[in-house]
Amino acid sequence: MEKELLFSDLGISEEILKAVEEMGYTQPSTIQQQSIPFLLEGKDVIGQAQTGTGKTASFGIPIIDQVDPSLNKPQALILCPTRELAVQVEGEIVKLSKYKRGISSTCIYGGEAIDRQIRSLKKGVQIVVGTPGRIMDHMQRRTLNLDHVSIIVLDEADEMLDMGFRDDIETILSSMPEDRQTVFFSATMPKPIMDLTKKFQTNPEIVRVLRKELTVENISQEYYEVKPSMKIELMHRLINLHQINLAVVFCNTKRSTDEVTESLISRGIQAEALHGDLSQAQRTKVMNKFRKGHCKVLVATDVAARGIDVDNVEVVFNYDLPLDEENYVHRIGRTGRAGKSGKAISFITGRKDMFRVKDLEKFIKTSITKMAPPSASDLVELKKEQFTKDIYRQLSAEGDTQIYEETIGQLLTEGLTLEQITLALMKMQLGNSLEAISEQSFELELGRGGDRGGRDSGARRGERNDRGDRGGRFERGGRDGGRERGKFGSSSREKGKREPNMARLFLNLGKKDRIRPNDIVGAIAGETGVPGRSIGGIDIFDNFSFVDVPSKDAAHVIDVMNTNTIKGKAVNIELSKG
Repeated sequence: MEKELLFSDLGISEEILKAVEEMGYTQPSTIQQQSIPFLLEGKDVIGQAQTGTGKTASFGIPIIDQVDPSLNKPQALILCPTRELAVQVEGEIVKLSKYKRGISSTCIYGGEAIDRQIRSLKKGVQIVVGTPGRIMDHMQRRTLNLDHVSIIVLDEADEMLDMGFRDDIETILSSMPEDRQTVFFSATMPKPIMDLTKKFQTNPEIVRVLRKELTVENISQEYYEVKPSMKIELMHRLINLHQINLAVVFCNTKRSTDEVTESLISRGIQAEALHGDLSQAQRTKVMNKFRKGHCKVLVATDVAARGIDVDNVEVVFNYDLPLDEENYVHRIGRTGRAGKSGKAISFITGRKDMFRVKDLEKFIKTSITKMAPPSASDLVELKKEQFTKDIYRQLSAEGDTQIYEETIGQLLTEGLTLEQITLALMKMQLGNSLEAISEQSFELELGRGGDRGGRDSGARRGERNDRGDRGGRFERGGRDGGRERGKFGSSSREKGKREPNMARLFLNLGKKDRIRPNDIVGAIAGETGVPGRSIGGIDIFDNFSFVDVPSKDAAHVIDVMNTNTIKGKAVNIELSKG
């Protein structure tokens, strides 16, 4: 029987071995086994591997072992397509170099004050991780000198090309010493990538992780047929049924991430949106909340999700099917990490999506199991089971129960029975939720009629894809932060309800733009002539708002307001998809 390869067999330093062991790893992944020896020998490498296969350590370990700690100048450059991924990679470098004295790294990307980055570079660092645009910016300012760089790594090179960074990449590579080591890591190897490798690499070693390993066996893959209007309800049921504590939901558009998040929050689920419109500070805040478990569900676009590096994600939801098979593999690779089991759940709407599922099965060489949506009775049984467990947990817990015993005794003397007291307490604890669930009669499976051919409502005009996203269809759902309700007209609304003959409008401005309810009412009333008292409920979120206006005035409000501003900011207003 062949001996399993360990990190200690790869010829890396004791300091890195100690750091790797501290991080909980003993056996290198396939991509690490194949690429680390070549990189330690100084060879150029082309590595084809997906997210979640351990490729950061594949190039991070050789880089740390080869840089000179006594030379406080950039010796290694790592390019990443997004700031999230750059932050993730630099964080991994910091962990791996923990016991290597004198080695420092920095991360530079757009959306952050450049002065801080300049100070960091002036202090002296050996390893620089960054996005192509900001790297170019520092090169032009002469704050980043590449003369001593001996190795450059292009991580997720295909994504960088998809995002339009080819010219920047060629400029950066052409500005470096000719005897440098050049490394490409990419999920796919399209012709543009191979053209770059021919131009900038010398006799590269090619390392590939086979697709069967990319769709790791410990991820169960399922799909549900569901009407577009019932996707949120189905996801809510599944989260409750499986008692999910950490999940990632993938959407194809920025707008959809916000809408899905709002819908989850309205159902009592802690959720946050992650997409390209967020500032770096907002992104960092969202990711920190997710990593610490303060946020149960992260709703993201494909590009924004490049920076998600959390080992204990239990479920990935494809709320909207990706139009690219490789993206599907990227998505489901967010769960089932670090040897844990994971689950990938896709929502299917109509025949077109069914054909996509067949294509995905051919691509991944694995079947995706069709599942029946959980019924209301399933949820009732779950609630009862959870409540029973809570009772036993409380009975076994330590603590003074005298005050409770006295209260029960008093109720018994007043003529109540133990059964009556228990029933009342159960009803108080469960908040009538069992009755509410029992009365639900949603038909979650895809049926005929209703949602017209099963098209998602998000496929209408006006939706914008996140930069680099390849999808376009979607439905409704979410928010990005706290909500503020206006008190105009019909005042605050119940969830999803509004006054008759009112139309709900989506507005692209929110709390981050310092927008208040009176700003919206004043602008609409002043510019359109619609009386302020006629304007209904207003919900203001971090990045957008909703406002109810009389249905007969909706088209006029949209037409006029789209050529105006609120508090000096351009307005984009349209009918809400909900």
